[in-house]
Amino acid sequence: MVVRSKELRYIRTEDDIAILRTSVKRIVALLNFGPVSQTKVVTAASELARNVFEHGKGGLVEIELLDETDKVGLRMIFVDEGDGISDVTRALEDGYSTTNGMGLGLGGAKRLMDEFHIESNGGGTRVSVTKWDLKA
Repeated sequence: MVVRSKELRYIRTEDDIAILRTSVKRIVALLNFGPVSQTKVVTAASELARNVFEHGKGGLVEIELLDETDKVGLRMIFVDEGDGISDVTRALEDGYSTTNGMGLGLGGAKRLMDEFHIESNGGGTRVSVTKWDLKA
């Protein structure tokens, strides 16, 4: 796998979430992802960015464009320095929320993407998600 480009985006405000959503939408369109894949990636990016903003008190996302022989991909790595997630398994369950949210963010993002990895401790949380699509 070859990483074609990397870009960092900070998530400190509500506007940063909207800007990220717009950027990701443009990127997956340029990669020629199908409409369903585009919607899945944008939704996951929005949910994970909101988690970084609300639970992690801000952070960053690294966006990587990936290239393999027969497919292209988009990896997003969301990092915050919040308190971390005390029970990752429970946090991935639908309906579990430590705020007044619906509790669909992490589990939903996991279902929407092809690859999902999470690491969390008292020093923050790191979520990496990847979506692949066949080359046009």
